[in-house]
Amino acid sequence: MKVTDIDWDTWQPELSATLLFVIKQGQVLLIRKKRGLGAGKINGPGGHIEIGETPRECAIRETQEELLITPLNVQASGELFFHAEDMPRIHGYVFIATDYEGTPTETPEAIPLWTPINDIPFDEMWDDDRLWLPAVLSGKAIHGWFTFAEEHLLDSKIQVLSAPNQPT
Repeated sequence: MKVTDIDWDTWQPELSATLLFVIKQGQVLLIRKKRGLGAGKINGPGGHIEIGETPRECAIRETQEELLITPLNVQASGELFFHAEDMPRIHGYVFIATDYEGTPTETPEAIPLWTPINDIPFDEMWDDDRLWLPAVLSGKAIHGWFTFAEEHLLDSKIQVLSAPNQPT
């Protein structure tokens, strides 16, 4: 299925979620997910937005729950739209943080992984991450549209924006 096959103006997500990437001293804090959608894959901390919660609040809460740290200087960096017939349709919000309080700690949900920005393990991540994450890590904002089947990327469209959006 192609991205152009989807009427994105009327498309409705089944859930909204967040990802947050802490960037510090040329490294990014990733996680190896231990359970849930994408278990075993490497990604940023994040999860489902709860009722009454803003995307920014969710990104902070999920990072606190998954790594026992509080991200600081959190900025919105993009939105992702995922369509799949065999997985939930997801509207994702991407954030970056430039500092944090606490010590990244393994939890039942995630294993923390400090990774050099120029050595991201894309082969262990979702297929789409290599298409948009480098732009986000370089300070740009993005919008991305993706179609998946059986956890494999079928098609994508990426729009790189000139500057990050204001926090949501």
